[in-house]
Amino acid sequence: MIPYGTAAEAEAALGRAMTWAEAVWFQYSAAKPDYWLYCHTTFILLVVYTLAPLPLVLLERFAPGVVSPYKLQPKTRLTAAATLRCYRDAACMLFLSAGPLLFASYPAVVKIVGIRMGLPLPSVSEIAMQLLVYSLVDDYLNYWIHRLLHTKWGYNKIHHVHHKFTAPVGFATSYTHWAEILIVSVPALVGPAIAPCHVTTHWLWFSIRLIEGIDTHTGYNFPFSPGNLIPFYGGAEYHDYHHYAGGNCQSNFASLLTYCDYIYRTDKGLQVP
Repeated sequence: MIPYGTAAEAEAALGRAMTWAEAVWFQYSAAKPDYWLYCHTTFILLVVYTLAPLPLVLLERFAPGVVSPYKLQPKTRLTAAATLRCYRDAACMLFLSAGPLLFASYPAVVKIVGIRMGLPLPSVSEIAMQLLVYSLVDDYLNYWIHRLLHTKWGYNKIHHVHHKFTAPVGFATSYTHWAEILIVSVPALVGPAIAPCHVTTHWLWFSIRLIEGIDTHTGYNFPFSPGNLIPFYGGAEYHDYHHYAGGNCQSNFASLLTYCDYIYRTDKGLQVP
């Protein structure tokens, strides 16, 4: 909760006029407790998870000719019922595992990670640098977690659920065992603990992380896909092979950038036939 009763008090504390974004943030958050703002994360993730994969799912269903040339596994298509089940099961698991964890972790995580709720809002350059740090840290830690999940015990007990989809779709990014959702959430908080951020950056970071996961699970490689535009970005083609190979796969573990796969020689770069 912002400790100012009026916009004038907030501007007096800042020593300057609020930007338009800070004015909007003040109006929205001034009377809301920090706990409520922190718990927005669950709602935001559910909205992003629901909406981000939809355009491609609808195109595949109602205009397949538009996207079919770019499908990585053209012989495998999910039915509408299977896609809906994937979304339903994953959304429920996300809500029932990440939701309670988020609610129970307040205020410990906020204090440990250093999430702030008030004014001023971070600058664009501050946000960009923080997101870069978060991405590199999360990538490195998730690489090793992913490798551990591909050990015999990790795969049979936990990770096999995610690999149910050998030809993934965007909704499959969160189709996992509840334990895996909790495990992979930890690296996402290490970066913010190193470089503390505003809660709005926290929301943005988790949203970007989810959108990146959706992108790598689309099963399509378009000319404008991030994997074709951003150096060392894995993307759908890179990760699709990982799902195609399934439990036997011991390569292509990268979640975002592929530098760990290159360093530790677990990059295959194979295309799915």
